[in-house]
Amino acid sequence: MPKVSEAHLEARWEQIRDGARRAFARHGYHGATVAKLEQEIGLSRGAIFNYYPDKWSLFLALVQSDRHRFYDTLETEGLEGLLRLLTEESPEWLAVYFELAQRLRTNPKLLEELKDAAPEEAEQSLTLFESWQRDGVVRGDVSLETIIHFMNVVANGIALGTSLGVR
Repeated sequence: MPKVSEAHLEARWEQIRDGARRAFARHGYHGATVAKLEQEIGLSRGAIFNYYPDKWSLFLALVQSDRHRFYDTLETEGLEGLLRLLTEESPEWLAVYFELAQRLRTNPKLLEELKDAAPEEAEQSLTLFESWQRDGVVRGDVSLETIIHFMNVVANGIALGTSLGVR
């Protein structure tokens, strides 16, 4: 088998992720069958699943990418920037997260996998919020856990509204 360059591998991963994101947004997680993934990505199932072992792993790669992008925005533009980014996100794509909420609620193993998809962002976010609390950006008289929970509720509410077409 001929060796391919790192650039070729990265381009193929990007092609697969971009097509999968379109397929999930268009058809939902459950509706994005392997045939629809093949059609949207433009590759055979063998080519797709050579890079990702299954549909869930492919979806988790997209989640990890989103979390990285969301964290970068939070770090550079603050909560206001993150909330603005959520209002600009594809409503169809955000709807996929909400479609999966029921499945995650009833399947602790999948929920753990989702939480573990980007552990470095979770740790970095905690460190960021701690620094914001020390610097007075967020309240110091409220527990950090409460502040983070509140900000998650606000961000999820914005994402839900966006997924429903409320902008």
